[in-house]
Amino acid sequence: MLKKNILSNLNWNKTNGLIPAIIQHKISGQILMHAYMNQKSLKITLKTKKVTFFSRTKNRIWTKGETTGNFLYIKKIKTDCDNDTLLILVQPVYKTCHLNEYSCFKKTISDFTFLYLLENILDKKKNSIDSSYTYNLYKSGLKRITQKVGEEAIETIIAANDNNNKETMQETADLIYHLIVLLKMKNINLCDIIQILRKRNS
Repeated sequence: MLKKNILSNLNWNKTNGLIPAIIQHKISGQILMHAYMNQKSLKITLKTKKVTFFSRTKNRIWTKGETTGNFLYIKKIKTDCDNDTLLILVQPVYKTCHLNEYSCFKKTISDFTFLYLLENILDKKKNSIDSSYTYNLYKSGLKRITQKVGEEAIETIIAANDNNNKETMQETADLIYHLIVLLKMKNINLCDIIQILRKRNS
């Protein structure tokens, strides 16, 4: 979180009292939007934990989600090296863009962001009633899911040992898909696994 002494050290003069704020999803890393803050809106943000901006067109303070309920809850705030830009990591409520998109930069989803979105899609399939392969896999139970993970792991190993890179990639995709289904069946998130890897790497 942004400390009060850093707040006073921000270079408010460089941009005439307004600081650019880049909003980023705290888990996926997806850039959600960009707007401006003045000192008052930043203080409100720190107090309420909801991202609040200064609108240059309406010339007023506004909290993102104040009319839709799609708030941006702050998790961490960082400044850049010149202390004239903010990076705000958030947990968004539903969609961020006023055009009913998750991000104002909807065409800029990174490969790693896609994994996060895929995880959410597969998680929702647990409670959806449809005829999809994913729903039926959840319905088949844990033993069947773990069996599929084992089968895909073996097929990946065989493809790799055969030096067939194309087949190895296909089988790896199948393995990752079934592994995510297994994790969601156990209510485990990919970010939990990433945290373990980060600790091991520290």
